[in-house]
Amino acid sequence: MAQPPGDADPTGIPAPEPRTAPPPGPARRRWPRVPRRTALALALVLLVPVLAVQAALGLNHTGDPADGTRTRHRDALWLGHAWVDGRKKDADLAALGRRLADTGVRDLYVHAGPLEHDGTLPPARYPRARWLTGAVHADLPGVRVHAWLGDVLATETPDGMRLDRAGTRAAVAASARQILGRGFDGVHLDLEPAHSGDGDYLTLLDDVRRVTDARDAVLSVAAHQIDPLPALHTVAGALTGHPKWWSQEYFGQVARRVGQIAVMSYDTAQPLPATYGGYVAQQTSLALAVTPPTTDLLMGLPFYHESGPSHWGHAETVPAAVRGVRLGLSRTDADRANFGVALYIDFAATEADWRAYRAGWVSSPGAA
Repeated sequence: MAQPPGDADPTGIPAPEPRTAPPPGPARRRWPRVPRRTALALALVLLVPVLAVQAALGLNHTGDPADGTRTRHRDALWLGHAWVDGRKKDADLAALGRRLADTGVRDLYVHAGPLEHDGTLPPARYPRARWLTGAVHADLPGVRVHAWLGDVLATETPDGMRLDRAGTRAAVAASARQILGRGFDGVHLDLEPAHSGDGDYLTLLDDVRRVTDARDAVLSVAAHQIDPLPALHTVAGALTGHPKWWSQEYFGQVARRVGQIAVMSYDTAQPLPATYGGYVAQQTSLALAVTPPTTDLLMGLPFYHESGPSHWGHAETVPAAVRGVRLGLSRTDADRANFGVALYIDFAATEADWRAYRAGWVSSPGAA
């Protein structure tokens, strides 16, 4: 017969206490062996290419730019709407003249829009345009003023300008003719997002080019970046609905239709100055390879400092961009005459931005 726990047996030795399991504790979650290895493999598959690309961009930012890769005095500056709506006065123009003295800035892209979605441009949006163009021509000889006209395209949302409508394209061309009547030297189109391969966008450029040529004016565009990897715009479009980049071939098709093409070489999501500069060097080389020598190619410089997922202010700096531009120019076409940088944008620029532009791009070695 079994004894109750704790009672003595006939020898007088107490019976041992029964062994009980420890109280249950919190369950430990263990990843099954195969899924854990799979997760690690997927992480490596995703991480290794990213690290390789970053390393390649950093390497692309090394080396010495060629001698003479400095301003060709074909640079541009984007200016805000205050210059045509009455907020800017004579004193502001005088200060701008002092700012631009001894730089390479020849063209001013002055925001005179935005265009309506139907392509029209209400005159009430630029009441002081005639004052600006007259004053620049009088006080800043050699500087040209372009009317910067933009709008959101209905390529990724239901709202926006639809370039597949012939009436809309005709209205944009009419708006270009209208604004040139206020004394502007050119029209600068900034229509985003324009997807790579969009034939309607090319047709619009042909239509507006006929207007500018008839007025002996310049047609310029703000251009998307070029695929840094083959067909990346296709992959991005399939995954996110936002292709972002143009193919190099399409960039060349746009460049052949305009007098100036300014690459928006910022908002790159690059995390470091070296990788951003390497990216700009690559973009410069890609653009040079397909831009006709008769078309002015301008690479954008970030004269603004907000930060977010697509633009890290600590990384996208003017010194990094200028070095990237010079490296790309050195490696691809160091003697290209119709080449410059475009500074975005006047009202966000700091003294440090202007100093970096002057020191890196304008000044010759040994100059102050």
